[in-house]
Amino acid sequence: MDYNQFVKQVQARAELESPSQAVNAIQATLLTLRERLAGNEANNLASQLPSELQGFLPPKANTEETPDYGIDEFFNRVAGREGVTDEEASKHARAVMRTVAEAASGGELTDIGTQLPPEYGLLFYTGGGFLGQESNWDTTPPAV
Repeated sequence: MDYNQFVKQVQARAELESPSQAVNAIQATLLTLRERLAGNEANNLASQLPSELQGFLPPKANTEETPDYGIDEFFNRVAGREGVTDEEASKHARAVMRTVAEAASGGELTDIGTQLPPEYGLLFYTGGGFLGQESNWDTTPPAV
């Protein structure tokens, strides 16, 4: 998937008015996801995304800690970076991650899932099921 397709998918799924809003949502979500991933996982994911998005998942220093916070705090941090409400951030982050799941390999998605608590399955719920169910995500459909 190329950069323009990625941005258009996020814009449509998140029901955003402009490509620049979609890029803002992508950046906020990927930077927040990077915080939660340990080791080289962010680098591995970045290598599977369009080159224009790779800067949103900068390499982590070996000494950089991986904070442990739940999905509500994840959405709060995305909201703060994006300048939207937590509810909007939830919708946007799910649109971004669904698009990430289409761009990345199934193995990479599983690797991400094994690093995140089960409640993060909400990021990967499509309405018809969960993406990458081999992970440890809670596969109880959320109330949407």
